[in-house]
Amino acid sequence: MAEPVAASPADITHARVLKIALPIVLSNATVPILGAVDTGVVGQLGQAAPIGAVGVGAIVITAIYWIFGFLRMGTTGLTSQAQGAGRRGEVAALLTRVLMIGMAGGLLVIALQGPIFGGAFLVAPASTEVEELARSYMGVRVFSAPAAIAIYGVTGWLIALERTRAVLVIQVWMNGLNILLDLWFVLGLGWGVQGVALATFMAEWSGLALALWMCRDAFRVPAWRDWPRVFDRAALSRMAAVNTDILIRSLLLQAILVSFMLLGAGFGDVTLAGNQVLLQFLHITAYALDGFAFAVEALVGQALGARNAFSLRRSALLASIWGGGSALALAVVFAVAGGVIIDIMTTAEEVRAAARSYLPYMVAAPIVGLAPWMLDGIFIGATRSRDMRNMMAVSFVIYLVGVLTLVPMMGNHGLWLALLISFIARGLTLGLRYPALERSAQG
Repeated sequence: MAEPVAASPADITHARVLKIALPIVLSNATVPILGAVDTGVVGQLGQAAPIGAVGVGAIVITAIYWIFGFLRMGTTGLTSQAQGAGRRGEVAALLTRVLMIGMAGGLLVIALQGPIFGGAFLVAPASTEVEELARSYMGVRVFSAPAAIAIYGVTGWLIALERTRAVLVIQVWMNGLNILLDLWFVLGLGWGVQGVALATFMAEWSGLALALWMCRDAFRVPAWRDWPRVFDRAALSRMAAVNTDILIRSLLLQAILVSFMLLGAGFGDVTLAGNQVLLQFLHITAYALDGFAFAVEALVGQALGARNAFSLRRSALLASIWGGGSALALAVVFAVAGGVIIDIMTTAEEVRAAARSYLPYMVAAPIVGLAPWMLDGIFIGATRSRDMRNMMAVSFVIYLVGVLTLVPMMGNHGLWLALLISFIARGLTLGLRYPALERSAQG
């Protein structure tokens, strides 16, 4: 294959971590900016219902897509380990496999959109106006599901090979186009919530086309269509086992996030809109820390493939140092400028007031979220998916206990506390499993 050869897993330096991480941080930064623009353009309408509708619709669609998040995570772990072990043919075969899975998964989502959307509002109905607008939004966006899901797999493959500049180009193109279309369709043409959805639909399909072009070197050699290797039973079994565990883990995580948004809808449209505004802060945190988590995925996977425990530990340490610095910086920014950011995102005074009252939770989120995000990256790179699944199950139960005990007493404040407690639980439980992971890399 013609793609660049990754450096030795033994050569773990701050410069190498940053070379992988910074393009991811920059590319990920465009995603919450997009979410903020989505919220901001409908916020200019001066009504709470459109903001809530985009929030509910986006989180339901995102939750459905991220059920297939195993495709990115599992692909990064498996590909980086194959790269570290020098198995180039398997690296190529993995790209073909993830594209096939991504397209099939997207078509399945389109086919099941009726019961999926109905189930979401059956579990936690919003107001009639919000629900109607949200259904209109989701009805457009769902038709880009094959593209959105396939992009996860291609992104994971590129990250494993440390080709993160390509990931940056894909994300900047896709989200930049989305933002421009948002402004045109909503503010220029007055298409409202449907305009936001159509902009995302067009951007996701164009993003997949660009992603495939970025992988063009892999398609110029026959390895990608070596069908006996692509459908090798042992490789498929391992991929299925890893991805099934990650799928269960992702379902539990998305159950937390979706239930948070839908339970928030029960406190009224204004509180729902305020939560949606603050979730953009959480998305910024997640995507900033994910940059370093993605770096550690690639490096840990390559170190494990090469059976190099020293490189594994150093990868985890250096990436976590940079992640910690980023988390602290975000907490300071949210504390100092959070109110200004809220005012920019919505002109509705009641929504502004609601968001400000819950802002302290967003100041705490980067700090308590550091450990789970970094440990997720470490365990993904090592394909220790069973540990991820089991520790997520424990954290989910802890979240449910928090919701059942805190929400009746504290309302929406209790809901935010339960969410942060789930972050802490994920960090602690995965941290207890790290020593065993490191021992597994000793050759």
